[in-house]
Amino acid sequence: MDEIRVGIIGSGFMGRTHAEAFAAYTRGARLVAVSGGSRSEELARDYSIDVEPSVTSLFERTDVDAVVIATPQSVHAEQVIAAARFRKHILLEKPMATSLEECRAMNTACRSAGVNLMVGFTQRYRRGNIEAKEIINRGQIGRIKLIRETMIGTDGRTVYPAWQQRKENGGTLLGYGVHSIDRIRWFTGGEVQSVMARCVSPKGIDAEFSSMLFMELTNDQAGSLLCDMECPSPGFPNSAFHSWIIGEEGIIDLDAYGELRVANGGKWEVVFRQAPIDWQKEGKFSPVRMQSYRDQDQEFINSVLEHRQPQIAGVDGERAVEVALAAYESSSCQRSIALPFEPFAGA
Repeated sequence: MDEIRVGIIGSGFMGRTHAEAFAAYTRGARLVAVSGGSRSEELARDYSIDVEPSVTSLFERTDVDAVVIATPQSVHAEQVIAAARFRKHILLEKPMATSLEECRAMNTACRSAGVNLMVGFTQRYRRGNIEAKEIINRGQIGRIKLIRETMIGTDGRTVYPAWQQRKENGGTLLGYGVHSIDRIRWFTGGEVQSVMARCVSPKGIDAEFSSMLFMELTNDQAGSLLCDMECPSPGFPNSAFHSWIIGEEGIIDLDAYGELRVANGGKWEVVFRQAPIDWQKEGKFSPVRMQSYRDQDQEFINSVLEHRQPQIAGVDGERAVEVALAAYESSSCQRSIALPFEPFAGA
């Protein structure tokens, strides 16, 4: 097989983003069909592909080898398990699911079916983050002691989709902050051992929009995450995906959408600078924005063609969900939660 035929499930912002990535940027892939969402017919017209009346009918197609699932997380488990049953490889938008039970069932289904499950953590493919990871791996700043992450978005209730405000989909820490949780695991190479958190829901909304986490990691490392999606405008500069990393021999100041600075011996050096995303002229398909989706989606295709596991597997998605759920439990009971974490009945 030298070409992977791809179906898209979900026709919203992320479904269209992946359609563009596969149609315009990847090699060895061909878009075939789309299903799901009120904009599926429009997406199908724009990319000259078929529209299927149901997710099941898309799975039943013999000319679909793999699917991208870009739907609300409350339906991920059902759709992933069904895709595995039809022997379709899966690229799944984060977060993986809304419970650990669902995550485990999804991983089991994909292993049993012999299909790849890759979770969409695009921050691992953004250039500044890759440069920072290489600096860490070379030992340039020594062993990491502390890492502080911020993920701040402004006026989230007017920006994020209505379904993200429903309790069944969890809050914004689960929906978006898992990017930063995964980045902490990736940078440090460690696992979260305990979480202490405070999570706050806006009045009249069941889902959390503001969280502060302190995490103990393996190897005597510690990390924090400030994840706030309702910060008043204009917000804070360079705070969308920002990381301060303190090593034993040096430090890193990383803005994933701006500059990467490293200091050894008391002096800062700019080692990478990302070009700005031109939302006004180029919109959501700005090549700068699409770079991480291009590289992520190419890795998914390559993993299928090369009969190997993808760089970001289902276990990575499960770990990030586990930390987010532990944070919610910590906030609810006002104490530190140890991992591995098993939610209490009814949690």
